[in-house]
Amino acid sequence: MQALLNAIATMAMPIDAVRIFHGRGGLYPGCEHWVLDAFPPVLVLTSFKPVTQEELETVQSSLSQRWAQIAPNAPLNWVFQNRHDGEPETRLMAGQVPEPHEVTEQGARFRVHVLKGQNHGLFLDMAEGRRWVREQATVNPKLRVLNLFAYTCAFSVVALKAGAQQVVNVDMSQGAMTIGQKNHQLNGLTHGASFLVHDIFKTWGKISRSGPYDLIILDPPSFQKGSFIATKDYAKLMRRLPDLLMPGGQALLCLNAPELGTAFLQDQMKEFAGGLDFVQRLQNPITFDDVSKDRSLKVLIYRAPG
Repeated sequence: MQALLNAIATMAMPIDAVRIFHGRGGLYPGCEHWVLDAFPPVLVLTSFKPVTQEELETVQSSLSQRWAQIAPNAPLNWVFQNRHDGEPETRLMAGQVPEPHEVTEQGARFRVHVLKGQNHGLFLDMAEGRRWVREQATVNPKLRVLNLFAYTCAFSVVALKAGAQQVVNVDMSQGAMTIGQKNHQLNGLTHGASFLVHDIFKTWGKISRSGPYDLIILDPPSFQKGSFIATKDYAKLMRRLPDLLMPGGQALLCLNAPELGTAFLQDQMKEFAGGLDFVQRLQNPITFDDVSKDRSLKVLIYRAPG
């Protein structure tokens, strides 16, 4: 675990929510199961295989030493989550977690929950996707956005803060959408967002009536039984894109499935939405470097003709 300890020993005081150590990327042999994130003022250590109490005590010592250097007047708050098998086991190891717990990213505020579940309310690996959406809304203040699989609506928040005219958020989770509405309130966003708590595949009528759109964001789970399985369901989304996009409109396609490479999305787009042109693949945040680009998060941009 030396690479993890080295990252702790050199980490800066986190201000925004950010990944500090990404063992999952395979760049640090022997540390592939470790991940360390900052959701200020809380650090969250995750392991994807069983670890010993001795290892956790070593991390505690390292964190305490570094925290005394970078934040001598602040308490150390950290949480450990083991995601080895089944339901994640989460423990508060030191300090406390604020309630409500709010974090920032590039000037936007988000509600998170690090003591329950394995998704904390803000996917840190999508930071570059949110930056790109912010740029699109900045240059086009009339931007009309469809945010599918909206989760807690982070894309919607950054788009509207940057000046987008409208964002239609669709997700089947009432709990996630409620947090999404709170995220808009946190950022003083009172107009422009709508929230549809529906199964996307049964809501095309409502989705179509609000279109066409300048930007469509597709950020589905890669495998969620009863909701979405990328290998069979992504094509259903792609087929809809040409009719839902304005001429010259863009689609942001996301896929976080290590077993499915970039070619999966590109080949399916050629088959089911061949009229759209591939523009680029966004780089992932540097803190999510991976030995294989195909295994890491894929974020691809397509544009409709016109």
